[in-house]
Amino acid sequence: MTESNQQVSETALEQLRHVSTATLTTQLFKRGLRNVFLQGVAPLVKPAPGAPNLVGPAFTLRNIPAREDLDHVGVFQNPDHPQRKAVETAPVGSVLVQDCRGDRTVASVGSILALRLAKRGVAGMVSDGPVRDSGTIADLGLPIWCSGASAPLNLAKHHAVDMNVPIACGGVPVYPGDIVVADVDGVVIVPREMAEDVARDATEQEQLEVFITSRIDAGRPLRGTYPPDEETMTAYREWRAQQAK
Repeated sequence: MTESNQQVSETALEQLRHVSTATLTTQLFKRGLRNVFLQGVAPLVKPAPGAPNLVGPAFTLRNIPAREDLDHVGVFQNPDHPQRKAVETAPVGSVLVQDCRGDRTVASVGSILALRLAKRGVAGMVSDGPVRDSGTIADLGLPIWCSGASAPLNLAKHHAVDMNVPIACGGVPVYPGDIVVADVDGVVIVPREMAEDVARDATEQEQLEVFITSRIDAGRPLRGTYPPDEETMTAYREWRAQQAK
């Protein structure tokens, strides 16, 4: 699988803002993808109940292990330093996704860079490393999913080398343009070329599950209800028709 230039409609993106990552992992599993949920990554600030998901195309940043002769504070004087350049070039509405190799001992971003992302209109950031200045970042309103908080700066462990290339984050391959979806459970990566179909089917799955949940709540047994048999599906279609009126 490689980077795709296929465009994702606003309709599909809006659908993805309102379905759970649990539903998305099921839909992707049905399509043969089992490794799509980032491990060790959680929201820095728990989303409010009913809040829309973080959704946007991935803009990636790859880090390799630091080397002492190359990674010193003087490198930040260079405006083309890959980390700084990524912050300045990630498109409006995108999600900056950082490959930090799961290292939780140093930060992947601090409050000033996070503020710049927010001011530029970047939708959010995802990292399999922690952040520093976590309290300040939490107050910015920029959605961030990461591995927690750690004060040491990135240069102690990370050497930023590439932007917008395929990376690994949380053990999952992320290609530029893949659709990032993040909710209270964590982060799912939806391949761009699957996003339209996945968004549509995930929305339908959740409608069916609302109906099934109401039946289970009313005392129905699992057999014939979950998964639904033909009688349940017939009742569901009638219920959907009523909902559409």
